[in-house]
Amino acid sequence: MQGHGYGQPVKQPPHTAWLVFLRVLFVALGFLSIGFLAWAMMLRLAVVTRRSLDWGLFVAVLAADILSITLLAVEPGDEIHTGGGWFGLLLLLCTLVATIAYYLAADTRHFLLRQQAYQAQQRPAAAYGYPGPAVSYGATTVPVPPAGHRAPTVLPTPPATPHTPPPVAHTTAPQPPLATPPPQRPAPARIDQVRAELDELSDYLRRQDGHEGGR
Repeated sequence: MQGHGYGQPVKQPPHTAWLVFLRVLFVALGFLSIGFLAWAMMLRLAVVTRRSLDWGLFVAVLAADILSITLLAVEPGDEIHTGGGWFGLLLLLCTLVATIAYYLAADTRHFLLRQQAYQAQQRPAAAYGYPGPAVSYGATTVPVPPAGHRAPTVLPTPPATPHTPPPVAHTTAPQPPLATPPPQRPAPARIDQVRAELDELSDYLRRQDGHEGGR
């Protein structure tokens, strides 16, 4: 039995609008024919999926429709009077309902899996078609290879030594002469000392003048 695996490259599935149109068309065909053309849905499903199960169900639905038509055709008159006619009508309606339910579910599942397989097939192709991000090592840029490929080892380039400019002679500009600092005022203790010495000198001179006058 053939499954849903896709060993070969998967083609892009038809547009969703087109698939919906086909589903509505085949369901309406079976419904408007009151089940006489229900086998058309199974035929399309078997052709699309190519599975042995769907081909077997197509044969079963076709046989059920033929049997139903035969039982209804042998019914005398325009109305159903016998048990065979009622059985043929019931078989026809049950086959129609079961076929519609299975057809919609199987067709939707088939194209959903096909869409997923197509997207999974496109992702590796996109990965191999475009380079990965680059990683910088000093002054050398090494692109990251895609998965599955081994890139050659590239040693990082040592950073370039900056060029040292020759020394430039600096000319010392003449400095202006230093200004003479202003005289500092004597501290109060120094003033008191000078005043005391002047007083002693005055007393001494006074005493000298007194001795000279006494003579």
